[in-house]
Amino acid sequence: MTDHSNGYLPKVFELLERVEAEQYENIRAAARLMASAIQKDQLIHVYGGGGHTTLPVGEMFFRAGGLCNIDPCMETGLSVFNQAQKYLALERCENYGRAIMSYYDIQPGEVLLLFHNIGTNAATIDAALAARERGAVIVAISSAAWQQGLPAGYPLRHSSGKNLNDLADVCIDDYNPLGDTVVELPGFDTPIGPISNIVDFYIAHRLEIECAKECLARGVQPPFWHSANVPGGDEANRKYLERYSPRIKML
Repeated sequence: MTDHSNGYLPKVFELLERVEAEQYENIRAAARLMASAIQKDQLIHVYGGGGHTTLPVGEMFFRAGGLCNIDPCMETGLSVFNQAQKYLALERCENYGRAIMSYYDIQPGEVLLLFHNIGTNAATIDAALAARERGAVIVAISSAAWQQGLPAGYPLRHSSGKNLNDLADVCIDDYNPLGDTVVELPGFDTPIGPISNIVDFYIAHRLEIECAKECLARGVQPPFWHSANVPGGDEANRKYLERYSPRIKML
C-alpha cells in the first residue's frame, strides 16, 4: 500500500502495536483494579493534567460502549476549551491540581486514571500527590520518554522534581516521543503530526475492554452505556442514569 501520509500512518500503527505488545500486562493490571472498583460499586475517576491530555477524560465519559461508572474529574480551566494561553498558564500553577482532587473528593482505595503524556507539570504532579495522600490507587497513562528526557532542573517541572510514574501504582507507557510529533516534511523545519491522543484514546478503550472481560470472568455484569442515538438506547441507559447520576457531578 502506498503511504501518502509521509510516515504518519505507519507510525500510528507502530505505536499502537507497541502498546499492545509491551503494555498489555500493565493494561491488564489496571483493568483488574477497575473491575474490583465495579465489584465494590465504586466510581472510577479519570483526570487529564492539562491541555490535550484532558481529551481522554471526555472520551471515556458517557460514551457509547464505555463504562457507566466513569467519574470525569474535568476542570474546564485546564482543558482545550479554555483559551490556549490561559490553560497553559494554569497547568503550570502549583496547588491547582490539588484543588481539583479535593473537589471530586476521591476516597481511599478508589481508582484514579491519570492521563498526561509529559507527566511532569504542576497540575499533574499536584493531583497525583493529593490522590496518593487520599489513599487512591493511581494508574498513570504517560510517556517515560518525556519524563526521562526533560532535564531535572527544567523550569516547567513541578517543584518536587517528581515524575508522574514515580507516584503511580500502575504505569502504562503511551510511548509519546519528546515533542509529540512524528512527521518531518522535506524543506520544512517544524515537525508536525501529533500522535499522543490517538494512542491515549486507544489505551482508554483497551482499559475498558479488559475491564469488561475481567468483570465477566468474575461473574460480575459490567455497567456499559448503550448509544443514546439508537432505538432503545435511552431505555437501556435509564437504570444506569438512576444509579450514577446522584454520584457523578457531570451526569
